[in-house]
Amino acid sequence: MSQTQCDDDMPDEINFSGGARGKFFRPGAKVNLPVYLDDQVQLRLAALANAKGVDLSVLVNDLLRKDIELIEMAR
Repeated sequence: MSQTQCDDDMPDEINFSGGARGKFFRPGAKVNLPVYLDDQVQLRLAALANAKGVDLSVLVNDLLRKDIELIEMAR
């Protein structure tokens, strides 16, 4: 399907008069941003996490905390 065909499927105008502002807003909600790793980096870190018996996100957070600490010490 070409991009032109996709654009033709959209109406020229969308009527939001029946919409409700803030319907899904939750004060204080935590938003976790996705982080995309290069394939080789992810494979290496996943293997290291597996060898240590920890979740990949735990390992990555620990490594980043150590890097941040080193950066702060170098200031």
